[in-house]
Amino acid sequence: MTALLELRDLTVQLLTPGRWVRPVDEVSLRVERGAALGIVGESGSGKTMLSLALMGLLPAGARVSGSAMLRAEENGPAIDLTRVREEDWPEIRGRRIAMIFQEPMTALNPVMRVGAQIAEAVRAHERGLNKQAVTQRVLHALEQAAVPEPEVRARQYPHELSGGLRQRVLIAMAIAAGENSNGAGGKNVSRLLIADEPTTALDVTVQKQILELLAKLRRELGLTLIFISHDLGVVAQVAERVAVMYAGRVVEEGLALEVLRAPRHPYTVGLLRASPDLSQRKLVPIAGMVPALDALPPGCAFEPRCELRKKECTQAVPEPRVAGPEHTARCILV
Repeated sequence: MTALLELRDLTVQLLTPGRWVRPVDEVSLRVERGAALGIVGESGSGKTMLSLALMGLLPAGARVSGSAMLRAEENGPAIDLTRVREEDWPEIRGRRIAMIFQEPMTALNPVMRVGAQIAEAVRAHERGLNKQAVTQRVLHALEQAAVPEPEVRARQYPHELSGGLRQRVLIAMAIAAGENSNGAGGKNVSRLLIADEPTTALDVTVQKQILELLAKLRRELGLTLIFISHDLGVVAQVAERVAVMYAGRVVEEGLALEVLRAPRHPYTVGLLRASPDLSQRKLVPIAGMVPALDALPPGCAFEPRCELRKKECTQAVPEPRVAGPEHTARCILV
C-alpha cells in the first residue's frame, strides 16, 4: 500500500544564541493511508516541532533538510512538504493537512465568535462561496464534531464554551476546509489530521468523548491521524503504531501493542514505569531531565539518565536496530 506520508531523515535546525540546534533530528517515519500513528515523549522531545514542520509553520529562519513526501491521492504525485512555497500552502494546509492545536483557549481568537473563526477557514479555501453556503459549511462542521446546538454555539465566544466544546470547535475548524463545496464531506476532506495533545487538561469523561469523536471521524471521512501525546495509555487506545521521541530523535518505533507490551529502549521502559494505571503500583519517575538541545551528550542522548548505560553509549549516537517484525529501537542493548 502507498503511504500517505513518508518522512526520510527529516531535520529541523533553529538558530539559538551562539549555535544551531536540532529540535527534529533525522526523523524517518511512514504513515499508511487511513492509519493512526501515535508520537509520544516528554516535553522538549520534538513532537510539536515535527508537526509544525509538516504544516509549514516553523519559526522564521528555520532550516529544514530531508524529505516529507505527502501523497494525497493514492496514485497521484507526491508533494515534498519541505519544498512547498509559501504561496502554495493554502492548497495544502487545511485541505490535505489539518492540525488540532494543543490548547484551544490560546488557539482560538478570544474576541471572535467561534462560527466566524470556522467561516474564516472555509473562505480561505472556497473564495467563491456566498454567505449562506459558508454558514451551512460551518454548521455542518460543528455537527460532524458533535457540538450540540451548532447554531447557538456558532454565535458564542470561546470563553463561553467548556474546554471540551472548545476542543470540538478546533476539530470542526480542522475538517471544515476539507469538505467539498456542497458540504457533504468526504472526497476533498483533509487527508491528514495532526492532533497535538488534544486531550490535555480535559477530565477523563470528556477525554473519552474526544477520542471516540476522532475515531468516528477517521471512519466516516477516511482520515489519516497523527496523534501526539505524552500519555501512553491514550496512545494505546488511538493508534496502531507508535513512535517514541527523545531529544529530537525517534528512539523506538513499531506496532503500538508490541512497543507498549515489550519495549526495547530504556526510555520507553521508563515512560511506562512512570505512567499511572489501575494496578495501584508505585510510580517510578525517570531521573533527571530532557537535556537542552545545545548541550546534548556526544553519544546516546538518554545515556545520562539511563540505568543500563554502558561505556559504548557515550561514544556515538546509536543507529536504529531491528527489535522485531516492524519494530526498531536506537539502543546498543538491542
